Amino acid sequence: METHTFSIPAISCGHCTRAIQNELAEMAGIRSVAGDPQAKTVTVAWEAPATRAKILQTLRDINYPAVE
Repeated sequence: METHTFSIPAISCGHCTRAIQNELAEMAGIRSVAGDPQAKTVTVAWEAPATRAKILQTLRDINYPAVE
């Protein structure tokens, strides 16, 4: 299992982190999603078939692009 904390500048409130959590949780292979609106980060744990690239694409698709 892999875990990464993504920096997402577009997060402005708890609603933003919940929206991200809900979208990512629907992806196959996602094990956990924890958001911190004050730090503007989301920590995701996943395993196959989910990949970092798929997570990044989903974040872009829902208008919360991560900054590398």
